[in-house]
Amino acid sequence: MLTIWGRENSNNVRKVLWCAAELELNYSHINAGGAFGKVNDELYRSLNPNGLVPLLQDGDFVLWESNTIVRYLAAKFGSEPFYPQDLQARASAEKWMDWTTATIVSHFSVVFWGLVRTKPELRDMAKIEAAIATLEKHFDIVEETLGRQPYLSGESFGIGDIPLGSFAYAWFSMPIKRQPRPNMERWYQQLTARPAYQQGVMSELT
Repeated sequence: MLTIWGRENSNNVRKVLWCAAELELNYSHINAGGAFGKVNDELYRSLNPNGLVPLLQDGDFVLWESNTIVRYLAAKFGSEPFYPQDLQARASAEKWMDWTTATIVSHFSVVFWGLVRTKPELRDMAKIEAAIATLEKHFDIVEETLGRQPYLSGESFGIGDIPLGSFAYAWFSMPIKRQPRPNMERWYQQLTARPAYQQGVMSELT
Protein backbone atom coordinates (compact mmCIF):
# COMPACT_ATOMS: atom_id res chain seq x y z
CA MET A 1 0.00 0.00 0.00
CA LEU A 2 1.35 3.39 -1.03
CA THR A 3 0.97 6.40 1.24
CA ILE A 4 1.94 9.93 0.22
CA TRP A 5 2.37 12.51 2.98
CA GLY A 6 2.28 16.21 2.21
CA ARG A 7 0.01 19.18 1.70
CA GLU A 8 -1.35 19.62 -1.80
CA ASN A 9 -0.24 23.26 -2.05
CA SER A 10 3.44 22.34 -1.70
CA ASN A 11 5.29 22.55 -5.01
CA ASN A 12 7.40 19.54 -4.06
CA VAL A 13 4.37 17.48 -3.07
CA ARG A 14 2.73 18.41 -6.36
CA LYS A 15 5.53 16.58 -8.18
CA VAL A 16 4.71 13.34 -6.42
CA LEU A 17 0.93 13.66 -6.69
CA TRP A 18 1.26 14.42 -10.41
CA CYS A 19 3.57 11.47 -10.98
CA ALA A 20 1.22 9.14 -9.10
CA ALA A 21 -1.71 10.39 -11.20
CA GLU A 22 0.21 9.87 -14.45
CA LEU A 23 0.92 6.30 -13.37
CA GLU A 24 -2.71 5.82 -12.26
CA LEU A 25 -1.57 4.56 -8.86
CA ASN A 26 -3.83 3.76 -5.96
CA TYR A 27 -2.52 5.41 -2.81
CA SER A 28 -3.51 6.93 0.48
CA HIS A 29 -2.85 10.64 0.90
CA ILE A 30 -2.20 12.32 4.25
CA ASN A 31 -2.06 16.11 4.33
CA ALA A 32 0.96 17.18 6.36
CA GLY A 33 3.08 20.28 6.70
CA GLY A 34 2.04 23.92 6.90
CA ALA A 35 -1.38 24.39 8.48
CA PHE A 36 -1.83 20.61 8.69
CA GLY A 37 1.06 20.12 11.08
CA LYS A 38 2.13 16.49 11.74
CA VAL A 39 5.71 16.97 10.49
CA ASN A 40 7.03 17.59 14.00
CA ASP A 41 5.16 14.68 15.53
CA GLU A 42 7.25 11.79 16.83
CA LEU A 43 5.76 9.39 14.28
CA TYR A 44 6.55 11.58 11.30
CA ARG A 45 10.06 12.41 12.52
CA SER A 46 10.72 8.70 12.89
CA LEU A 47 9.94 8.40 9.17
CA ASN A 48 11.61 11.60 8.01
CA PRO A 49 14.00 13.22 10.49
CA ASN A 50 14.09 16.33 8.30
CA GLY A 51 10.46 17.09 9.10
CA LEU A 52 9.76 18.02 5.48
CA VAL A 53 7.29 16.89 2.83
CA PRO A 54 6.72 14.92 0.69
CA LEU A 55 7.22 11.50 2.18
CA LEU A 56 6.42 8.17 0.55
CA GLN A 57 5.64 4.91 2.29
CA ASP A 58 5.59 1.81 0.11
CA GLY A 59 4.77 -0.91 2.60
CA ASP A 60 7.69 -0.91 5.02
CA PHE A 61 9.86 1.13 2.69
CA VAL A 62 10.11 4.85 3.46
CA LEU A 63 11.46 7.49 1.09
CA TRP A 64 11.87 11.26 1.17
CA GLU A 65 13.14 13.87 -1.33
CA SER A 66 10.61 14.69 -4.03
CA ASN A 67 12.75 14.01 -7.12
CA THR A 68 13.89 10.70 -5.67
CA ILE A 69 10.29 9.71 -4.98
CA VAL A 70 9.34 10.53 -8.58
CA ARG A 71 12.26 8.46 -9.87
CA TYR A 72 11.31 5.55 -7.62
CA LEU A 73 7.65 5.53 -8.63
CA ALA A 74 8.55 5.86 -12.30
CA ALA A 75 11.09 3.04 -12.10
CA LYS A 76 8.74 0.71 -10.23
CA PHE A 77 5.47 1.44 -12.00
CA GLY A 78 6.32 3.33 -15.18
CA SER A 79 7.22 2.33 -18.71
CA GLU A 80 8.32 3.85 -22.00
CA PRO A 81 8.31 6.68 -22.87
CA PHE A 82 7.52 8.11 -19.42
CA TYR A 83 10.48 6.27 -17.89
CA PRO A 84 13.00 5.45 -20.62
CA GLN A 85 14.87 2.17 -20.40
CA ASP A 86 17.70 3.47 -22.56
CA LEU A 87 20.30 4.83 -20.14
CA GLN A 88 21.21 7.89 -22.17
CA ALA A 89 17.58 8.81 -22.87
CA ARG A 90 16.77 8.48 -19.18
CA ALA A 91 19.78 10.53 -18.11
CA SER A 92 18.90 13.24 -20.62
CA ALA A 93 15.45 13.51 -19.03
CA GLU A 94 16.63 13.24 -15.43
CA LYS A 95 19.16 16.05 -15.75
CA TRP A 96 16.22 18.47 -15.88
CA MET A 97 15.05 17.17 -12.53
CA ASP A 98 18.35 18.00 -10.86
CA TRP A 99 18.75 21.24 -12.84
CA THR A 100 15.40 22.48 -11.56
CA THR A 101 16.37 21.79 -7.95
CA ALA A 102 19.89 23.20 -8.22
CA THR A 103 19.22 26.18 -10.48
CA ILE A 104 15.59 27.24 -10.21
CA VAL A 105 14.23 26.48 -6.76
CA SER A 106 16.12 29.02 -4.63
CA HIS A 107 15.18 31.95 -6.88
CA PHE A 108 11.66 30.67 -7.44
CA SER A 109 11.13 30.45 -3.68
CA VAL A 110 11.96 34.15 -3.31
CA VAL A 111 9.29 35.05 -5.87
CA PHE A 112 6.67 32.59 -4.63
CA TRP A 113 7.01 33.36 -0.94
CA GLY A 114 7.29 37.06 -1.65
CA LEU A 115 4.17 37.31 -3.81
CA VAL A 116 1.94 34.48 -2.58
CA ARG A 117 2.75 34.12 1.12
CA THR A 118 3.78 37.62 2.13
CA LYS A 119 1.44 40.54 2.74
CA PRO A 120 1.86 43.29 0.11
CA GLU A 121 3.12 45.84 2.64
CA LEU A 122 5.86 43.46 3.77
CA ARG A 123 7.18 42.43 0.37
CA ASP A 124 10.77 43.13 -0.60
CA MET A 125 10.06 44.00 -4.22
CA ALA A 126 13.70 44.66 -5.08
CA LYS A 127 14.59 41.14 -3.97
CA ILE A 128 11.60 39.66 -5.79
CA GLU A 129 12.38 41.49 -9.03
CA ALA A 130 16.03 40.41 -8.87
CA ALA A 131 14.95 36.79 -8.47
CA ILE A 132 12.56 37.12 -11.44
CA ALA A 133 15.39 38.52 -13.58
CA THR A 134 17.62 35.59 -12.64
CA LEU A 135 14.88 33.08 -13.42
CA GLU A 136 14.32 34.66 -16.81
CA LYS A 137 18.00 34.11 -17.67
CA HIS A 138 17.72 30.47 -16.72
CA PHE A 139 14.49 30.10 -18.66
CA ASP A 140 16.40 31.12 -21.79
CA ILE A 141 17.88 27.61 -21.62
CA VAL A 142 14.42 26.06 -21.32
CA GLU A 143 13.08 28.13 -24.20
CA GLU A 144 15.93 27.14 -26.48
CA THR A 145 15.58 23.47 -25.59
CA LEU A 146 11.83 23.46 -26.16
CA GLY A 147 12.42 25.03 -29.55
CA ARG A 148 14.23 21.82 -30.55
CA GLN A 149 12.03 19.22 -28.86
CA PRO A 150 8.44 19.20 -27.59
CA TYR A 151 9.27 18.22 -24.01
CA LEU A 152 12.19 18.57 -21.66
CA SER A 153 12.26 14.77 -21.57
CA GLY A 154 12.60 14.65 -25.36
CA GLU A 155 10.09 13.74 -28.02
CA SER A 156 7.56 12.51 -25.45
CA PHE A 157 6.41 13.64 -22.04
CA GLY A 158 8.31 12.01 -19.20
CA ILE A 159 9.83 12.30 -15.75
CA GLY A 160 12.12 15.13 -16.82
CA ASP A 161 9.14 17.42 -17.24
CA ILE A 162 7.70 16.91 -13.77
CA PRO A 163 9.87 19.09 -11.49
CA LEU A 164 9.89 22.23 -13.63
CA GLY A 165 6.33 21.54 -14.74
CA SER A 166 5.21 21.61 -11.12
CA PHE A 167 6.78 25.03 -10.61
CA ALA A 168 5.54 26.29 -13.98
CA TYR A 169 1.96 26.31 -12.67
CA ALA A 170 2.82 28.97 -10.10
CA TRP A 171 5.16 30.80 -12.48
CA PHE A 172 2.42 31.27 -15.05
CA SER A 173 -0.24 31.98 -12.41
CA MET A 174 1.51 34.63 -10.33
CA PRO A 175 0.80 38.30 -11.12
CA ILE A 176 4.18 39.12 -12.63
CA LYS A 177 5.41 40.44 -15.95
CA ARG A 178 7.05 37.60 -17.86
CA GLN A 179 9.14 37.66 -21.00
CA PRO A 180 7.28 36.14 -23.96
CA ARG A 181 8.41 32.56 -24.40
CA PRO A 182 6.32 30.82 -27.07
CA ASN A 183 8.05 27.45 -26.69
CA MET A 184 7.82 27.35 -22.92
CA GLU A 185 4.23 28.61 -23.02
CA ARG A 186 3.31 25.93 -25.57
CA TRP A 187 4.90 23.28 -23.33
CA TYR A 188 3.01 24.59 -20.31
CA GLN A 189 -0.31 24.50 -22.18
CA GLN A 190 0.39 20.89 -23.14
CA LEU A 191 0.91 20.09 -19.46
CA THR A 192 -2.29 21.81 -18.35
CA ALA A 193 -4.24 19.67 -20.83
CA ARG A 194 -3.13 16.51 -19.04
CA PRO A 195 -5.75 15.22 -16.56
CA ALA A 196 -2.99 14.07 -14.20
CA TYR A 197 -1.52 17.59 -14.15
CA GLN A 198 -4.93 19.05 -13.40
CA GLN A 199 -5.36 16.55 -10.59
CA GLY A 200 -1.91 16.70 -9.04
CA VAL A 201 -0.70 20.24 -9.65
CA MET A 202 -3.47 22.72 -10.32
CA SER A 203 -4.65 23.35 -6.77
CA GLU A 204 -4.99 26.78 -5.22
CA LEU A 205 -1.80 28.76 -4.72
CA THR A 206 -1.53 29.46 -1.00
